[in-house]
Amino acid sequence: MTAELAANPGSAHHVEGNEHTKITVYAATGLDWVRAHREALQDRLREHGAILLRGMPADLTVFNQVTEEIGGSLLTYTERSTPRSAVSGNIYTSTEYPPAESIPMHNENSYSAHWPDRLFFLCDKAAETGGATPIADSRAMYRLLPPDLRERFADGVTYTRAFREGLGLTWQEAFQTEDRQAVADYCTGNGQTYEWTDEGLRTRHIRPSFVAEPHTGATVWFNQANLFHVSSLGEEVSEALLELYPEEDLPRNAYFADGSPIPLADLATIKAAYDEVSYAFPWQPGDIMVINNMLMAHGREPFTGTRRTLVAMT
Repeated sequence: MTAELAANPGSAHHVEGNEHTKITVYAATGLDWVRAHREALQDRLREHGAILLRGMPADLTVFNQVTEEIGGSLLTYTERSTPRSAVSGNIYTSTEYPPAESIPMHNENSYSAHWPDRLFFLCDKAAETGGATPIADSRAMYRLLPPDLRERFADGVTYTRAFREGLGLTWQEAFQTEDRQAVADYCTGNGQTYEWTDEGLRTRHIRPSFVAEPHTGATVWFNQANLFHVSSLGEEVSEALLELYPEEDLPRNAYFADGSPIPLADLATIKAAYDEVSYAFPWQPGDIMVINNMLMAHGREPFTGTRRTLVAMT
């Protein structure tokens, strides 16, 4: 920890986690405290990947100020893959999936040519039970995965999407436009092939499965193959979809770079590694978690009751 943080009695902190994934928890006293420790907090994010500011008010204005203080200008959520609602400006609800569902571990927008550097999560209302946002060190993920699996993924991941009314997001929701030419330009500019269909749109592109994180130089497991693959929906749902639609018309799917199928055994190995690496803590209202998106993956645990977590990206 920096000398500044260690010497300042207002910067009490401790480290939580496991042998693979750790988060530094700070007793934050407000926006002035964040401003005073801004550089040290940014250093922590660059090197270690995750911080939790505990003791802040569950206040949208304060959250917006904290995100801009630490991360700069907020990003718009583009090339969407999950349903969210805008709350204020570029602050959004977390993914709006049913409470009983878990969201697999993933690095935000790693399926895209562009992704956020930092993610900010505000616990506005904690769930009655469950609802944690687990994190997983992407460096540890890469180290733990078997070399032969990493070799099979060495050329990247092919992501396919099919957009239509009534099943997943429409192309208008995903690309936030009604303009087909704007979508075509986006796809062309971001290395995606596209095809307009009677039902909507199909897209296909390849992205890396692991990359070098620029600040640390570490190799990180950085993709959403496990989340995009149809099997992530569960056996019953995935089988029903495959009975109704050909593979090219599934809302989302993932393949190896050459288009060959990813074995379920590989996906099970990836899930097991995430289960070993990940760390979760119970949310408290006002908690603000900030993660380095390349160093830390995140997910969501099922919950009961009312849960409201807000998200911003920079």
